[in-house]
Amino acid sequence: MMLYLLWAAAAATAGYHLVAAWAALRQWRRSPATPTNPGPVSILKPVRGLDPGFYDAIRGHARQVYAPGFELLFGVADPADPAIAEIERLQAEFPHLRIACIRVTHRAPNGKVAALVELGREARHPLWLVNDSDIAVEPGYLNQVTAPLADPAVGVVTCLYRADSRGAAGRWEALGIAIDFAAGVLVAPLVGIKEFGLGATLVFRADDLARIGGFARLETYLADDYQLARHITQLGKRVELSPTVVETTLGEDTWRGIIKHQVRWARTIRVSRGDGYWGLPVTHAGLWMVILLLSGQWAAAALVLLARWASAFATGVLVLRSQVARAGFWLAPLWDCFAFGIWLAGARFNTVEWRGQRLELRPDGTMKPNDEAK
Repeated sequence: MMLYLLWAAAAATAGYHLVAAWAALRQWRRSPATPTNPGPVSILKPVRGLDPGFYDAIRGHARQVYAPGFELLFGVADPADPAIAEIERLQAEFPHLRIACIRVTHRAPNGKVAALVELGREARHPLWLVNDSDIAVEPGYLNQVTAPLADPAVGVVTCLYRADSRGAAGRWEALGIAIDFAAGVLVAPLVGIKEFGLGATLVFRADDLARIGGFARLETYLADDYQLARHITQLGKRVELSPTVVETTLGEDTWRGIIKHQVRWARTIRVSRGDGYWGLPVTHAGLWMVILLLSGQWAAAALVLLARWASAFATGVLVLRSQVARAGFWLAPLWDCFAFGIWLAGARFNTVEWRGQRLELRPDGTMKPNDEAK
């Protein structure tokens, strides 16, 4: 009986990774969207401090060529934030473009959303694009990510991202993003998860956001990107995953820091999508390989290894074009064992550390105010 269970586990995890590899190949073969220029765009970027490569990242946005026009709005809460000088430098380099630095005075449990509330008041255009301040983009990005909104059935456009870092700890986390997280995003629509949204890029109509209650509806959620997509899909619209891939440089580069980040991420996923969270160990192929090897099931372990390498290579190297994944995709089973440990830590407790604060997550994914957090 135990032998049958082990082979069933091997079949499940190998099957998942073969599906992930197939989904990645399908994404890799997608042709770039035909630019349709559905309307002018307001790019909203909450900012806190100087991320690695910050100026190059925001300059890449300002250099976009987009016929209907766009504006670039930054929200900064701290008047002494060093990012302000870089935003002023961008304004001087691109005087023809509306680039505004908005002083954020609004307060909310989610500081990023507090900034978005004020940026939304200043936005002039019908299409809004929100992405993290450290996101670097390629020429043609704006044309590509807005094109799907020509279809009224599309409510949100989002993007995968690749990451890099200067140190070993950060590169380890970047590897996980490329070979694990990205695979999960590609498989999600195939198993009925339609409402995913990634902070690397969210493009949507201002009118649709107003219909769900505006950014204020998201102020108490930690996973504001997921919740934005979720609420807009509840209007009967769908999320479109663009073939465009953006890039970020991870600022955290200590082992303690990335573990905290991963645990926070895991707990956020659990309270946002608890049904999917409990099934995640099926994806941890490295864990099942160890169990199979200890049980003497070498053939099953080899099957799992090959399937795992296939999904890691397809997602990390082909789709994301990640140099970190190209060098280390073969370490995927080791990442899985690490990820299982993170999963165990995420399965317990509801407290997270975020931006120097200790917060408690409610079962619905909202955060308790700081003075209530345990």
